[in-house]
Formats: sequence, structure tokens, C-alpha cells
Amino acid sequence: MTPVNDTKSQFAVFLLTGIPGHEDIHLWISIPFSFMYAISIVGNAVIMYFIKTDSSLHEPMYIFLSILALTDLGLSIATVPTILGIFLFNSREISLNACFAQLFFIHFLAKIESSILLLMAFDRFIAICNPLRYASILTLPRIVKLALVFVVRGVAVAFPFPFLLKRFPYCQANVLSHSYCLHQDVMKLACADITVNVIYGMFTTVFTLGLDSLLIFLSYVMILKTVLSIASRTESLRALNTCVSHLCAVLLFYVPDIGLAVLHRFGNSSFHLLKILLGYVYLLVPPLMNPIVYSVKSKHLRARIIRAFVK
Repeated sequence: MTPVNDTKSQFAVFLLTGIPGHEDIHLWISIPFSFMYAISIVGNAVIMYFIKTDSSLHEPMYIFLSILALTDLGLSIATVPTILGIFLFNSREISLNACFAQLFFIHFLAKIESSILLLMAFDRFIAICNPLRYASILTLPRIVKLALVFVVRGVAVAFPFPFLLKRFPYCQANVLSHSYCLHQDVMKLACADITVNVIYGMFTTVFTLGLDSLLIFLSYVMILKTVLSIASRTESLRALNTCVSHLCAVLLFYVPDIGLAVLHRFGNSSFHLLKILLGYVYLLVPPLMNPIVYSVKSKHLRARIIRAFVK
């Protein structure tokens, strides 16, 4: 284990961690991980392709889904090299600059995913609570503007992370907790005052994930209130059924993300293995499950995919 003494040294590296205590079966673990990554990349690429090429899917819900698929594809690509490098080749070293670049993309894409889930909740809210104005509210120019606003927000929030970390000397043990780089993990290795990083990290979490999850919750409160006012039980269930895919995506993203943030802030060494496993769930499961859930639950998208493969 080589300590990192100077962030400016071109030989300075961090050491990534696979699953401690199971190094002898890392090669076997790489097999399901490789399948998960392959399914994630192919599944999200297929979703994007069909939405782009089929004019009947050029609706707000499917446009948001295509952006979500693009974000999940980016998260998979950003983490594939380091995770599979550890399990296939035992390649644990990552330079500081590469680590900072990776954590920027992971945090940036995570903020984008949170924003898209919020927009999808807004889409369901308008579709159920004010269906007559759905087409006039969610126009294509407005969707593009909303997406650009959240992309700018994601860049603005994640951009300072590498620079806040680059100013530190790293003179402690240089072993990270995960197979990839996260701001909250790297900053703990600095032998300097990290108060600014802690405060900024908490601010960005509250301003993005916290605010988005609160607005999603309020959207579903309004949706539930509207659905319960519908006299027909069949119509109520039909309206709620249109939200199932989105609710699954929300739970798959926010539960591991919030759990991982809590463990990094307040967990001790006894939660180390749980932190590692939750880290894999956080980055592997949403990109894997989102295309599957939406392909199964979305009638039009499912029909389009079946029609293509039947041909």
C-alpha cells in the first residue's frame, strides 16, 4: 500500500477496493457484473433507439425516458473501466486526475438522473391532475428548456468537487472504499481541514437530491388526492398504474443513494461491507432495471420492441 504524499506528484495514486476478503473469487464475481453492464448498456441503447426512430413515441413521457436512458448509459460507461478492471485484472490503481474526473461524471450524472425523475413526476402530475392542458403545458420547447436548466444545475453543482479535492495533500492511507471514486470517500483521505468539503457536499445533497425528492413526494400527494376523488375504482387503478414504472425508478435511485450518503456521513467501520455492497447497488441496479421496468410496464414501448424483434 503506497501512501500518497503529494497531490501534485505525477506518480500519486489511489487504490480502489473490490470486495474485501473475497479477492480469490473476484474473477467469478466479474461474470455477473459483466452481464449486468452488458444488459444495462444494450437495454438503455435500445430504449433510446426506439424512442428516437418511432414518431408515435415522441411524447413527453418517452422523451424524459430517453434522457433517463442516456443518463444511465453515461453512469455505466463512467464506472465500467475501474470496476471490471479490479475484478478481471486486479487493477486497483487510479491516478488522482482520473479519479477526480470520474467522480465529477458520477456526481454530475446522478444529479441529472434526480432531475429527470422529478420531471417525470411532473409529467405524471399533469397527465393525471390536469389532462386537458397536458399537451399545452409539456410542449417540446418547454421540455428542452427544462432539461437544459437541470443540466446546467448538474454541472454547476458537480464542477467544484475536483477542485475542492485537488487542493488537499493526501498523506494518509490511500485506499478508497469503493471500486470507483466518490467525493465523500476521497475527501476523508486528505490530511487537511475538510470542513468546506463537508458543508458543500451537504449543501449539494440538500439542494439537488433533497429538493427533488421532496417535490416528487408532493407531486404524488397531489396525484393520490386526485385519484381518490375519482368515483370509478377501475379508472383510479388505471391512473395509478401509469405511475408504477416511475415509482420503481424513484425507489431504485433514491433508496441506495440516501443509504450510501448516510453510511458515509455517520457509519463506522462495522458498516464497511454494507457500504461497499450498497455502492454497487447504487450504480449497477438503476441502469439495469430502468429499461426492463419501463419496457414491461409501458404498453406502447413494449409493443414497439416486440414488433421489432418479431420481424
